[in-house]
Amino acid sequence: MPRTRGWQASDDPVRLVEQTWQKADPDAKALACYGVLWQRGSLKAPIGDQMSLRFVDGRPVSDITTQFLDWCCTELEHQGKTAWLLIWDNASWHDRKVVRTWIRAQNQHVKSEGKGVRLLPLFLPKQSRLSQFYPA
Repeated sequence: MPRTRGWQASDDPVRLVEQTWQKADPDAKALACYGVLWQRGSLKAPIGDQMSLRFVDGRPVSDITTQFLDWCCTELEHQGKTAWLLIWDNASWHDRKVVRTWIRAQNQHVKSEGKGVRLLPLFLPKQSRLSQFYPA
């Protein structure tokens, strides 16, 4: 089982129960979560006190990813932002051709129109340097 951490009340500890998937189970085998931390304030003193999450039954396919990116860009534009530093893990759907093409088209559209939000995707390293201090 993976190492996990969580906040909990001392009299009601969090329990992680490993369950096996049953073929007859009507629920999806996977649950994907997209999230964005909205920051406001200055660059030197940002305030990140609001987060939006989108949960999706099943696998996070490219179409759902681009819908979420489009929605976030619209929200950021309403906030007056012009760029979005997008920090991603190495999930396979983050690097799909459809998603890369959508980001490229979005950035070209913003450049040609002179308005909108440009995306600057940054992928985390495959293995964090912190893993040497917190081995699995």
